[in-house]
Amino acid sequence: MPVNPTHWSFKIKILISTALIFQLLVLAADTPRIQLRLAGDKRKHNEGRVEVFYNGEWGTVCDDDFTIHAAQVVCRELGYLEAVSWSPSSKYGKGEGPIWFDNLHCTGKEKTLALCPSNGIGVSDCKHSEDVGVVCSDKRIPGFKFINTLPNHIENLDIQVEDVRIRAILSSYRKRIPVTEGYVEVKDGGKWKQICNAEWTQLNSRVICGMFGFPGERKYNARVYKKPSYWDYSVNCTGNEAHLSSCKLGQATTLKPNETCAGGLPVVVSCVPGKAFAPTPMTGFRKAFRHEQPLVRLRGGAIVGEGRVEVLKNGEWGTICDDNWSLLSATVVCRELGFGTAKEALSGGRLGQGMGPVHMNEVECSGFEKSITECFFNKEALGCSHEEDAAVRCNVPAMGFQESLRLSGGRNPYEGRVEVLMERNGSLVWGTVCSEGWGTMEAMVVCRQLGLGFASNAFQETWYWPGEVSADNVVMSGVRCSGTEMSLSHCLHHGTHLSCPKGGGRNAAGVSCSETAPDLVLNPQVVEQTTYMEDRPMFMLQCAYEENCLSSNSGEVPANSYRRLLRFSSQIHNNGQSDFRPKASRHSWVWHDCHRHYHSMEVFTLYDMFSLNGTKVAEGHKASFCLEDSECDEGIEKRYECANFGEQGITVGCWDTYRHDIDCQWVDITDLKPGDYIFQIIINPNYEVPESDYSNNIMKCRCRYDGHRVWMYSCHNGKTSQLSLTPAVLLMWMT
Repeated sequence: MPVNPTHWSFKIKILISTALIFQLLVLAADTPRIQLRLAGDKRKHNEGRVEVFYNGEWGTVCDDDFTIHAAQVVCRELGYLEAVSWSPSSKYGKGEGPIWFDNLHCTGKEKTLALCPSNGIGVSDCKHSEDVGVVCSDKRIPGFKFINTLPNHIENLDIQVEDVRIRAILSSYRKRIPVTEGYVEVKDGGKWKQICNAEWTQLNSRVICGMFGFPGERKYNARVYKKPSYWDYSVNCTGNEAHLSSCKLGQATTLKPNETCAGGLPVVVSCVPGKAFAPTPMTGFRKAFRHEQPLVRLRGGAIVGEGRVEVLKNGEWGTICDDNWSLLSATVVCRELGFGTAKEALSGGRLGQGMGPVHMNEVECSGFEKSITECFFNKEALGCSHEEDAAVRCNVPAMGFQESLRLSGGRNPYEGRVEVLMERNGSLVWGTVCSEGWGTMEAMVVCRQLGLGFASNAFQETWYWPGEVSADNVVMSGVRCSGTEMSLSHCLHHGTHLSCPKGGGRNAAGVSCSETAPDLVLNPQVVEQTTYMEDRPMFMLQCAYEENCLSSNSGEVPANSYRRLLRFSSQIHNNGQSDFRPKASRHSWVWHDCHRHYHSMEVFTLYDMFSLNGTKVAEGHKASFCLEDSECDEGIEKRYECANFGEQGITVGCWDTYRHDIDCQWVDITDLKPGDYIFQIIINPNYEVPESDYSNNIMKCRCRYDGHRVWMYSCHNGKTSQLSLTPAVLLMWMT
């Protein structure tokens, strides 16, 4: 008798499904019927307090004898590939109801937590201050299928599926990036299925769109969609969930004889992308990501949609304290900035420490606010430091940028020759990027596009990284990036008119990336408080003259003449996540015989004086002759000291102070006329060393000079600082 493959395939599928159900039924015969969920004060969807549903009631698990093996059982029962960590002592808040499990002794191989040896279900001497929590991996178990062992309590269960997607059906949407409209499909038991729209609400659509990086949803034309294959359940979201897994399972789907659901149609969502991802008829997608939101911004993040949360209040940017910081509040920030829901709410200054005041503490949001500034917060709560700055990682639309760029030949995935996929003669080919003019900003865009963090180095030679031989030819030249672009193709470049005298191959552009970066910030108060004027004879300024620290006409004056110097101290903090190190190794530092020291960076800071219309009227600069840890925050040890040709740098949490009385720590204002000016300091002006945030490398002050005295006031960090026109604050007398 001939074998029918379809018949056997069908029988095998039935056997597999039956085996899964039978296994659970066998377990259920000897063990309590339970369901699990992760609850509490979660900062990402795959973590939380372990809660057990048993006997019609949700309860918790005690941390006594709990181990990573027990966490493994919990995570795998919920469909996650593995456990990452676990936390005792109600880290995610105190639960309610019974403590169902105590003194669990799992091996990690159990199919359900109910199989682990314990005191017995409901037998415990613990309090809810001992409730245990877990963090599960982002990855789901391939082929995971949700099987409901408690059909009479379906309204109490969270959604557990292998994956979720928006699948574009209409040809007009299939060609679009990102995909904004299509069927909502869940992957359950290895199969993609649609959801019946009988009980679907706009709140459900809001959650799905948020998961995929979209801040809003809109109506769609339902008549153009066809008959699907349905999932077994409906979905019940409140609208403020950050992820579908936090929504409740709805009622089981009732199918008609013709395989359609009671509502007759599959669920379709149509999402509204944020401005940075929205195509326009004239320009296509925005080629650089710039916030236009005046009240909230993200700083210190490696990729679009992540960073330390900063809010503008009374004209001054400040941070949010992480007390009570939650996924709900983080989602409000993400939606406000044109992203989707929050992927993670970060605490403890994880994405760098900010400057200025801490504007908000103990923030509580409903999830439907238009801005984080509308949420309730404790105005009386004081005592937060920048070590507690809150941050977010948001869901952003899948733009597919990673598919057109790769690093080749490196020793690890974080480094290599840059190779791009470009259209040449009607076909897509991989090739290299011309390294002429290649620098930190271009490298930053590459690392961001690949999701590899920040650039740590930009290379103009890559002979030590043999890439793909077939990709040696240059396909992109003249690349100039501002550093804010989401893709290298969005940077200025020559297009099809290539020009690269050096050629590709060994002279192609390369990068190395890092998950962390330093962040230098100048203390503006120190500048205000230490500014004064000094008249110094020219014969005492010979070393400074040799290092070009005086105005350009100073060489034309006699040696017994005087120069008028505007002196000040600068205190430069490293608020980032890694140490600030000079680009050049110490074997290539430049020795300056007059001052008897090495310069590790020829230009570390620029000092400029501008008229109110923006004309430069005086200038100075400072080489980094000694980058070291002058002082550090409590508990942090100094690592860098310049003495005896020591290593130079600034440790995270430390600062380097250049005192007002050292050479070149000034601006030569000998020829400056009395009037009102803007004084500006820029750190790391040539971007020699990559940082997580260059916007705070600029400090501006108002300056008034009457020919005899000088006032320095209203000093602020940042390119967009609002400088008050009111004189005062500090009067500095000429010494």
